[in-house]
Amino acid sequence: MIAATAFSGKNVALFGLGGSGIATAHALIAGDASVIAWDDNPDRVEDASRAGIPVVDLRTISWSEQAALVLAPGVPLTHPKPHWSVDLARGAGAEVIGDIELFVRQRRLEAPDCPFIAITGTNGKSTTTALIAHILGEAGRDTQLGGNIGTAIMTLDPPKNGRFFVVECSSYQIDLSPSINPTAGILLNLSPDHLDRHGTMQHYAEVKERLVAGSDLAIIGTDDHWCMLIADRLERASTPVFRISKRDALADGYYAAGAKLMRASGGTAHQVADLSSISTLRGAHNAQNAAAAIAACIAVGLTESEILAGLGSFGGLEHRMQPVARRARVLFVNDSKATNADASAPALSSFDRIYWIAGGLEKEGGIHSLSGLYPHIAKAYLIGEAAPAFAATLGDDVDYEIAGTLERAVARAAEDAAEDAAEEAVVLLSPACASFDQYKNFEIRGNAFVDCVATLPDITMLVNPKES
Repeated sequence: MIAATAFSGKNVALFGLGGSGIATAHALIAGDASVIAWDDNPDRVEDASRAGIPVVDLRTISWSEQAALVLAPGVPLTHPKPHWSVDLARGAGAEVIGDIELFVRQRRLEAPDCPFIAITGTNGKSTTTALIAHILGEAGRDTQLGGNIGTAIMTLDPPKNGRFFVVECSSYQIDLSPSINPTAGILLNLSPDHLDRHGTMQHYAEVKERLVAGSDLAIIGTDDHWCMLIADRLERASTPVFRISKRDALADGYYAAGAKLMRASGGTAHQVADLSSISTLRGAHNAQNAAAAIAACIAVGLTESEILAGLGSFGGLEHRMQPVARRARVLFVNDSKATNADASAPALSSFDRIYWIAGGLEKEGGIHSLSGLYPHIAKAYLIGEAAPAFAATLGDDVDYEIAGTLERAVARAAEDAAEDAAEEAVVLLSPACASFDQYKNFEIRGNAFVDCVATLPDITMLVNPKES
């Protein structure tokens, strides 16, 4: 655990007592801060009290005595309107920060030069984060992995010289981290997402920009308009910028030429990696992820040979284009983390004959943006609340059936794929939807897919089934 001594001897209010909130409260207490905490959920308040955290309704306290409000990232900071705790803190002049900011301040106090790689973007950040941590670990570096990827950052080992931190950052977390300053900051891409929490695409992009603006080196994917503008703007502000692209040949930076990664400098390019034999880094989107990982690892001192060894042994990210089983020529792929159309596009573009399981709780825009990928889909199997809407969108362009449940979709897709004469057919769970109509989260949905696949006859599992 990281003790948050930056607030030693100070009063700190904390709102939001989920997993990261509990961890943050313990870190503040360990750092000798005087903490009071609250949540709108009474069960969480009770759990925190049992865990030894002082709980007080923050509407009843003297805010003038509080040095800061530490806010859980899931609590609204600006949109659709600030949470009441934010209004009270700001009204008293207390700063409002999050757990990433606590880490940043602690690193500054304890080991300001220890390598810190921070990753953000609308899509791909979890895979990139996991890949970087894997490369560092395989190279024998003392590596800490946390943040939005699922491990609360204050539960990691404390900063010290020679310890590497790889941290995935959501826009919510960046918004609560005013002094974030990575050694290498990565912004992969930007497309509309979380606008209910940021109001406009412009504000969403501005929040994401803060991570790379504070970096010693800004690594930016320049395949979308928003990121290209950010890269240009930071260069004009004299921030070192390294560009990456999965689409365009660059004069300077890393870019993908099919499965080959090229390093360009002054208009001259040479190959640095070939991803064609790495099944877990299949597709143009993973070429972008790998390019970002290589650039970041070079920035923190790894050699090219260390990086290539780590790329080759990467096992992939659970629930993200994860190969889970094979039956003869049919590959079964778990892409449950694809909770919107943009997140499903990489998987749909990476295979030629897809038996696509899609649906759940529909997000704004549905799957209209995926029409250019319909030729990759042999047939779709639609589940959950979105099934009728997705059927209407596919219309006569894609063969489909409304399966309703994941269990039936897997069985029907497996049957049809087995009869496909293609060199390789893929049964792909890539829902392009949230899971909440049928499953508590995308992890449980992905595990359920693996469980269903495991029941098929003559199946060779590539991963172990889990309890859903």
